Amino acid sequence: MADDDTRLSRRTLLAAGSALAGAAIGGNGAQAAPPAPPAVPADTGAVQGGRVMFPNWRGSGDRPPAPTPAPQPPGQRVGYCVVGLGRLSLDEILPAFGEAKRSRLAAVMSGSPDKAKLVARQYGLPDDAVYGYDEWDRLKANPEVQAVYVVTPNGVHRDNVLAAASAGKQVLCEKPMAVSSQECRDMIAACAKANVKLMIAYRCQYEPHNRAVIRLARTGEFGKPKLIQAFNGQTTGLPEQWRLRKALSGGGSLPDIGLYCLNTTRAVLGEEPDQIQAQIHSPPDDPKYREVEETVSFTMRFPSGVIAQCQSSYGVYEARSLTLHTSNASIDLQNAFAYQGQRLFVGHRDGKNAARDERILSPKNQFALEMDHFSRCVQENLRPRTPGEEGLQDQVLMEAIYESARTSAPVKVGPPEGAGSGLDVTRGPEPEEAG
Repeated sequence: MADDDTRLSRRTLLAAGSALAGAAIGGNGAQAAPPAPPAVPADTGAVQGGRVMFPNWRGSGDRPPAPTPAPQPPGQRVGYCVVGLGRLSLDEILPAFGEAKRSRLAAVMSGSPDKAKLVARQYGLPDDAVYGYDEWDRLKANPEVQAVYVVTPNGVHRDNVLAAASAGKQVLCEKPMAVSSQECRDMIAACAKANVKLMIAYRCQYEPHNRAVIRLARTGEFGKPKLIQAFNGQTTGLPEQWRLRKALSGGGSLPDIGLYCLNTTRAVLGEEPDQIQAQIHSPPDDPKYREVEETVSFTMRFPSGVIAQCQSSYGVYEARSLTLHTSNASIDLQNAFAYQGQRLFVGHRDGKNAARDERILSPKNQFALEMDHFSRCVQENLRPRTPGEEGLQDQVLMEAIYESARTSAPVKVGPPEGAGSGLDVTRGPEPEEAG
């Protein structure tokens, strides 16, 4: 009986399908178009303020979706020339333009013509959008380029920034800003004289998880900060690389990766240290460290009473962590300074129990976020959140770290030079994280 029912059901379905197919064919044998779906705002959205907006279609038990992306048309975006085509540019920065909404790649500059031409073809740039390091005058005449992103070794940042300013281009410069505080001052002065903006690429200050830690610290949701622990470490090889040559790098693990601990601590607290004490160690038998240091440990004391313990090393298994201790919680950001993979945990009291909650945030491309922030500042004539003064302050503090390590004594440091810290919220707009 079951087999008969199955056969009957199949015959019935086939007959019904044939009838539907016949009804859908007009007298001339043409297939009739299906009816158009109703124009329901929940599905079609609506144009508001230059972007498509959809209502929240999820129930109250789920978090609402992020805003629909609203990229600017390519012709309205800020055109960049990326200066320097090393690993960071090729692996991270150039691909990030594909996720940017206010920024576009317009040119490249390199000392390797064959590489530059290949990269230009890969990203659809014309042949005349390829520049050598001696072609700043030609770049000056290119209206498609409004800004440059300097991604060369630290020791030539100053010359690149001065050349960009002279060419009238807005300047985004990789960290560390330079290899001395005097070079930083020269860069700030040159950009001010040329009336162009200068921003230092502290990508972590634009990354959502790092931004969440800053908000937790500033709002006091779990009490006032008391202690900060920051660590950034990795192993390094290839002794001929420029990062191990002091003239090009300015130092070892401190300016390269320890700077993230320094800058992020300042960003989290929103204040400046008044005393620094440091130690440095390098394996005496390792030729890689003839000019620069392997490991740095430094402690910063802040006027609020917060103590920050920071460490960086070229000699350990990769680890990048930031922990903020308050009176009521332990806020732990894993992979804090990595390009991706951040995870934020908050340990706190839950009634009579201890809880450890993970805050799930949508990942964003840090390089796209920082470039779009700078592009917005260019388009709307705003001061960047991490201007040249921010890079100068970090350089001054790194010089104090080296001085403390040399003398084995604490070093007192004063307030930042110029009109306050680059972290003052009045100095730049909040990063655009959504969309």
